[in-house]
Amino acid sequence: MRVLLVEDEPYLAEAVRDGLRLEAIAADIAGDGDTALELLSTHAYDIAVLDRDIPGPSGDVVARRIVASGSGIPILMLTAADRLDDKATGFALGADDYLTKPFELRELALRLRALDRRRAHNRPPVREIGGLRLDPFRREVFRDGRYVALTRKQFAVLEVLVAAEGGVVSAEELLERAWDAHADPFTNAVRITVSALRKRLGEPGIIVTVPGVGYRIEAADAPDAAAGAADAGRTSERGARG
Repeated sequence: MRVLLVEDEPYLAEAVRDGLRLEAIAADIAGDGDTALELLSTHAYDIAVLDRDIPGPSGDVVARRIVASGSGIPILMLTAADRLDDKATGFALGADDYLTKPFELRELALRLRALDRRRAHNRPPVREIGGLRLDPFRREVFRDGRYVALTRKQFAVLEVLVAAEGGVVSAEELLERAWDAHADPFTNAVRITVSALRKRLGEPGIIVTVPGVGYRIEAADAPDAAAGAADAGRTSERGARG
């Protein structure tokens, strides 16, 4: 999951961002309304977390722009104002949830996951493909009934791949969705994480490398093709390492 955190208090914003990373939630920070609108126009976010009182266009203006765009991005508003009238105004602007400062980071993470589940109401909360069973809320992965222990980053990458339902996901998209805007586009972090993820998931290989394109999850409904593609993917990766 990738969220936009619009907060003008830098220490708070950085603390929240770092805390969300520990929950496998990538967060980009915008310290003012103009930066928020720019990031929204260039990146795909799952949720926007808005402080209403920010420099430039206010959080209310940003919320209106999100709603008007038709993107369907859920909005969680953060504010120090706890009066019911203030909350009513925020919900009228299109907010989906409201959290009053100060707040517990764990509660924010739980609310974000709840919003993400509601946003994806047309998909089952537990996703299954090719013998994999991924529960994004409990952050659990099973393969053919066997529990697979993953690091937070490995889980985040697998979550993006599983959500693609067999479609190809580029390394750039994985970097954008599972890391954040500050990730080095020339890093080999994606390749290293995918390689480690393959080892954790075990044989037969289920993450296929599509040379020059990206990665995908191989469904179990075409075993012969899956084996050939997986072998090609592993050969390609060995060649890249060499």
